[in-house]
Amino acid sequence: MKITETDAKTASKPEKPLSGAVRAPGDKSISHRALILGALAEGTTQITGLLEGDDILHTAQAMRAFGADVQHISPGEWHVTGCGPEGWKSPKTPVDFGNAGTGARLIVGAAAGFDLQANYVGDASLSVRPMGRVLDPLTEMGAKFKSGKGTLPLTQTKGGALNPISFTPPHASAQVKSALLLAGLNTNGRTEIIETRITRDHTENMLEAFGVSVTRKREGQGARVSIQGPAPLKAVPVTVPGDPSSAAFLIASALIVPGSDIIIENVMMNPSRTGLFEVLTEMGGFVRTDNFRRSGGETIADIQVRHSKLTAISVPKSRVPSMVDEYPILAVIAAFAKGTTEMRGLGELRVKESDRLAGTHALLVENGVSAEIRGDSLLVTGGPVAGGATIKTHHDHRLAMSALILGLGADAPVTIDDASMIATSFPDFFDLMHSLGASIGAV
Repeated sequence: MKITETDAKTASKPEKPLSGAVRAPGDKSISHRALILGALAEGTTQITGLLEGDDILHTAQAMRAFGADVQHISPGEWHVTGCGPEGWKSPKTPVDFGNAGTGARLIVGAAAGFDLQANYVGDASLSVRPMGRVLDPLTEMGAKFKSGKGTLPLTQTKGGALNPISFTPPHASAQVKSALLLAGLNTNGRTEIIETRITRDHTENMLEAFGVSVTRKREGQGARVSIQGPAPLKAVPVTVPGDPSSAAFLIASALIVPGSDIIIENVMMNPSRTGLFEVLTEMGGFVRTDNFRRSGGETIADIQVRHSKLTAISVPKSRVPSMVDEYPILAVIAAFAKGTTEMRGLGELRVKESDRLAGTHALLVENGVSAEIRGDSLLVTGGPVAGGATIKTHHDHRLAMSALILGLGADAPVTIDDASMIATSFPDFFDLMHSLGASIGAV
């Protein structure tokens, strides 16, 4: 079932149990990094399983703009011949990130390590998201930028010859850590990021695969991560594992639709990304993992999910780093659980593609779910879900998909105002949901 940019309103409705087996789409975080590190490396990086969503395609085009040779060979297969010792060059035109927040922050960090000038732009949603978390430490390292409001559009006016830095991000952020590590590749000295809480380590894993020595030391709830620059990269093959954040929507659909039983293959099981799976198990969900193996430097597995009677729990703030993108769909699942689920420490959701905390609350309440925001916490009380609403998605793909999943378990169809942005992270969402038996389509 293809949903195109000309399709405005899209609706989901409860009809029958979901069944079947599907393969999880390529992980977005790994896909971004494979293209960026491939563009930095010497030699040709052969990538298989790349997610070909809009965000990733913008990153691919950005790598071309900086001088890498990026070739699309076949679906999911890409070859990237990097710039190697010659380094990135100044793009001739503005680098457009579209809606890709991860791509923007990582690429700005990587480019800061080179003596070049670059203009960066993004779509309306990305242009209101803060870039200061990355720009401030990069400026401390010696790069220079012009940005009126600390957001896109912005210009790098100076880069290269950076000073190494020891930096403690005020907010736990894999994007900030990754941006600084990529900038640190071209410094003379040790760049160190001190994390107060552990965040995703995909950049560290992939840097090691490309031949960079990464030092990691656990300290309490956090860690010290560092590299010694300059650090050249050598091209290696990359197989992209399945995206747990995308798999979350498939898992949710089976949990809330009575009689459902599905299998999702090839899901990455990196501990920094599996917080949602742990929460769902604690709520009583049948979420069983097996067939573990290694792929692309990461552990992957197949997941079987069955409809389950769920019980509310309290989700502590410490879970946020491992499931920050999954809270909208967790809130949808909580609407079908017995009791009140409390999700704490969700301030980060206010600065995503939209104010996801407010957007998640709205999509629940408008469909008859009892939900409340208290500070940075979201409380959702389960019960019958009326449905029937038309939800404003604010051009946020995760809110859009969460609302459609809610409609599969509601008493009446749930409609979203725009489905086009779902291709940002999950271009096969409609095809996969349809193959499982879900009733979702344009209205």
